[in-house]
Amino acid sequence: MSLVQRPRRLRQTPAVRRLVAETRLHPADLVLPLFVVEGLDDARPITAMPGVMQHSLASLAEAAREAEAAGIGGLMLFGVPVHKDAIGSEATNPDGILAAGVRVLAETVPQLPIIADLCLDEFTDHGHCGVLDAEDRVNNDATLPRYQEMAVVLARAGATMVGTSGAMDGQVGVCRTALDQAGFTDTMIMAYAAKYASAFYGPFREAVDSSLQGDRRSYQQDPANAIEAIREVRLDVGEGADIVMVKPGLPYLDILAATAAEVTVPVASYVVSGEYSMIEAAAANGWISRRPTILEALTCVKRAGASIIVTYWATEVAGWLKEN
Repeated sequence: MSLVQRPRRLRQTPAVRRLVAETRLHPADLVLPLFVVEGLDDARPITAMPGVMQHSLASLAEAAREAEAAGIGGLMLFGVPVHKDAIGSEATNPDGILAAGVRVLAETVPQLPIIADLCLDEFTDHGHCGVLDAEDRVNNDATLPRYQEMAVVLARAGATMVGTSGAMDGQVGVCRTALDQAGFTDTMIMAYAAKYASAFYGPFREAVDSSLQGDRRSYQQDPANAIEAIREVRLDVGEGADIVMVKPGLPYLDILAATAAEVTVPVASYVVSGEYSMIEAAAANGWISRRPTILEALTCVKRAGASIIVTYWATEVAGWLKEN
């Protein structure tokens, strides 16, 4: 046999594979989501997400310092209040738990970008991401002023950017206007441009003590559709998004790749709670090897086009990458 083409030559040793690798993870690619809960005295484990905690303000600062030391790229903060009501009034409380958590992070790790979650679901007693109408449907246009107010409150608290996870039509545009009018022209917007109504969010419900009854299929995107995701991405970029996100991660690599090909702004992907918990559960049962699986999963997300990866493994993986 005369074989001129032997692709295996480029795979024969670790050093060669490293030399020709097309995709590389870096600690700065990674963003760590954190949960701060009003009234906690110390960190509390999240049962459905082994290794992930709900934080007090004190433990939040400790986790932020650890993440910064590992070299990660940023932090994403979710707040869980004691009091919930129909309009999520605590979301716009300047002294509420989310704003307080943002201030703690801004003071503790001032060099790290802080992405404050811009969603009402943690704050509403019905668990939806917006204000409800008389028929208990989410009222898109009545919700937008709530997000404008919330964006300004979080910017004042010290957020580097806000993440528009509420998935309302026009949310990016009205928040950009509100931030600019309040003088926060440098506060960035990470648009949850392709956010799907996914079953993979399940463990997150425990993390934020969700009150949701029913689902969010009327305002988050249908997993069956791809074209509408690109439409949403284009709309958000047109409204002033600085970064666009695809969420979830691994089940939507096709959407991620299409988004990266479409836009000229940075693209993020959120490897969500269900993806995290599945890998952790399989590894705990000895069905897969934990570290190689995590690294493979995140590498595939980056290969598909994400320059930013939001992941609960951020601090741990950044440590592994620094070892290498």
